[in-house]
Amino acid sequence: MNPPPGRRHPIHQPVHERHNTPILVFVTVCTKDRKAILANPEVHEVIKSAWKSAKNWVVGRYVIMPDHLHLLCAPASLVPDSLSDWMGFWKWNATRYWPHRADLPIWQRHFWDTQLRCGENYEAKWDYVVNNPVRAGLVAKPEAWRYQGELNILTW
Repeated sequence: MNPPPGRRHPIHQPVHERHNTPILVFVTVCTKDRKAILANPEVHEVIKSAWKSAKNWVVGRYVIMPDHLHLLCAPASLVPDSLSDWMGFWKWNATRYWPHRADLPIWQRHFWDTQLRCGENYEAKWDYVVNNPVRAGLVAKPEAWRYQGELNILTW
């Protein structure tokens, strides 16, 4: 049997600094086997704490869905540390404090990331992300979804 066309694992390109433009990265992370374990108040707090403890990158806007999450992030220093290392750290930290041990393992090994190239991309990604709970039939309006927020203001 032939594997399906397309990538089986994401390629994580290093972030590129462009003259006078911020480095903003859009990231999607899924749970292992797409388990619907993320959208609850305890887990929301654990994930936010994990992001805050991981100092190399900062999280801006995010939406946590039942089986995956989306976030916009930026390096916390002028010379960015590895996005993959940061992802590994906060996923490990969240797992360490996970309130429901029966959920283990929590995370899919890989994640998807895209460095944004312009302000229009930033707004388009956020519009997609914030409407995700509406498209999934979980709420009628984006602002009704409890598992979203903005930890840091990341401007284009």
